[in-house]
Amino acid sequence: MALSEQMERQGAWLFKYRGILPLVIFVIAIVLFYKNETDPENRILKSESEQSIYELVCLLVSFLGFFIRIYTVGYSRPNTSGRNTEEQVADELNTTGIYSIMRNPLYVGNFFMWLGIAMLTSNFWFIISFILFYFLYYERIIFTEEQFLKNKFGDTFINWARKTPIIVPNYSSFKKTGYNFNWKKVLRQEKNGFAALLIIFCLFDLGAELLKVERHYNIPLYIAGVASIIIYFILKFIKYNTKLLQDPQ
Repeated sequence: MALSEQMERQGAWLFKYRGILPLVIFVIAIVLFYKNETDPENRILKSESEQSIYELVCLLVSFLGFFIRIYTVGYSRPNTSGRNTEEQVADELNTTGIYSIMRNPLYVGNFFMWLGIAMLTSNFWFIISFILFYFLYYERIIFTEEQFLKNKFGDTFINWARKTPIIVPNYSSFKKTGYNFNWKKVLRQEKNGFAALLIIFCLFDLGAELLKVERHYNIPLYIAGVASIIIYFILKFIKYNTKLLQDPQ
């Protein structure tokens, strides 16, 4: 089997099961995080104030990724930039907006979302390993996706890919999109990520505090986490019981 065919088959398999990667990261991160919390000597940051600032930085890194996803999905064309896992879907080729400065903004967004969580471990080698593994993992997926797009859109894709970087943005090539921001699509697709992100940070923070003698619970974070769960179920109800989040035909 040719190497290109092997890479495409591997990419198709990884694309289908790409939701497994966050679970693996989450499990390893939890183990390392609680190992640090139970043994103060493992902590890079010793004081509570330093730790609180660092956790806020981690949260901001994750939300940077989330906002990249929101911007990408909100300005993407209909039936593109979805969460499909069974097969590749693209009715049109996105070449404007954020897609004019990089070819894979959703994966860049995902990277920062999970980098923030990896950073919570305060384990330098785990963070470096996560970065390397993430790009090796998604290299195959990107290869497979681009084979699909090249076969479907031909020269249009080739010409766009030649001038648009894979992940490192080239801001000078930005081309404004003709689409209005689609909040309905964002609310349909990104409610899961918003809730999951805040819940994960709440679990890390709550677990760490329970291991301490003197506890300082992050009440604003817990309120945000509970609110995200409520918002998730409200949007889920609206999605399946009304037409409020449906795009006009």
